[in-house]
Amino acid sequence: MDYKDFENCGLKKALDMLSGKWKPMILYFLFYQGEFRFNDLWRSIPRISKKVLMEHLQEMVGNDLVIRREVNGFPSEVRYALSRKGKALGPVLSALDEFGNTSNLN
Repeated sequence: MDYKDFENCGLKKALDMLSGKWKPMILYFLFYQGEFRFNDLWRSIPRISKKVLMEHLQEMVGNDLVIRREVNGFPSEVRYALSRKGKALGPVLSALDEFGNTSNLN
């Protein structure tokens, strides 16, 4: 495989969309817990900053992995959920979770 083939490789494209320390964890929470308000998602993931969470969510919205929905009301709120494309990652996330729980990774 040469460089040109690598740039068009499906694995590279997928890993580019998932790159970032917290993206797999964000997707995992959205997959298993469903829709989240921003602050609830932030509280669910220990040690992630609001800035990084916002950046990752914006990138995943841009990659059509996550849907951002504004809810009118007072105060207004924003909710995040997986798109159909994001939901397709569910089996991958489950397999990684199982691998991490059953493999001797320490």
